[in-house]
Amino acid sequence: MTWTPEAAQSARALSAELVIDHSVKVARHYNSLQEVGLAARSRSRIFFMRNFNNWLKSILIGEVLEQVRGAGSQQVSVLDLGCGKGGDLLKWRRGGINHLVCADIAAVSVDQCKSRYEDMKKKSYANEKVYSAQFISADCTKVVLSEKLDDQALMFDICSCQFVYHYSFESEQKADMMLRNACERLKPGGFFIGTTPDAFELVKRLEASDSLAFGNEVFNVSFQSKGSYPLFGCQYHFSLEDVVNVPESLVYFPLFEHMAKRYNMRLVLKQRFSEFFEEKVKKEQHLSLMMKMAALEPFPCEEGGRQATDSRGEYCHAKEHCGSSRRPLGTLSKSEWEATSIYLVFVFQKMS
Repeated sequence: MTWTPEAAQSARALSAELVIDHSVKVARHYNSLQEVGLAARSRSRIFFMRNFNNWLKSILIGEVLEQVRGAGSQQVSVLDLGCGKGGDLLKWRRGGINHLVCADIAAVSVDQCKSRYEDMKKKSYANEKVYSAQFISADCTKVVLSEKLDDQALMFDICSCQFVYHYSFESEQKADMMLRNACERLKPGGFFIGTTPDAFELVKRLEASDSLAFGNEVFNVSFQSKGSYPLFGCQYHFSLEDVVNVPESLVYFPLFEHMAKRYNMRLVLKQRFSEFFEEKVKKEQHLSLMMKMAALEPFPCEEGGRQATDSRGEYCHAKEHCGSSRRPLGTLSKSEWEATSIYLVFVFQKMS
């Protein structure tokens, strides 16, 4: 997988010929996902992994908001690109932002996001000023989002794109439109932040597999072939427990970084989830938040309780760390760690 301008040009021509629009499949899948309560989520096999991912996003969002405020921004506006059902609404509330625009391809998800926002406002404290918000249902790989803004002059301090950008790499046209929507309305010094699968890690695991698929008891990734990986439209199918079951596309990061330069963006951070975790957990406040969010599973579990899985070998790594001590430590099961370690976190900043 090597990027050159010539390779990009040939990939552009090839993707124009071969691309099949998977947006409808993606929208249909997320529209069909049922909103479940906390009790149901706590019974999920990937309960702790989801909490871990939420913790990681909380740290990312919190630290970027600190930088925005440190640069002197008083009225903070945010674009949540691929907002889903509104999983990050509370994070923006805790961050004290002033205005939020939520956009997603799945209309049902956007409606649920809006309902969660309105419910959050109703339950807020009497003297608390909750940010204003606009909700947009649109395929952000095809339409210019700025044309749908209530305030045509609105500029953003942050665009957040969590577990979404890889859907756009189906073609150069889609990837560029998504990037345009993420970056063109950012203020100078503003940030484009997100999380996405690491293409190199996916290809490495595929090449190590005896088949065209790999995974475990919580996730599965299957490709149509191996050995050749086009820069755009390199499709694989990803399924994760009861949460994801859709076609995705590899995001070749050097190309992603090159494309971002068209919008005057420079890369300031790219880290695998494992690296980000190891760095951030060293800070006391981050460790405290991790415990509060139940982002790791206690091992061994309390007497009379059960681990997330009884499958053999899922906690071998935790047993090694425990040794003879019975003091619980925090961990993820082997399967959950293998799933979440596919991802990386990125931060781009708009040049002045």
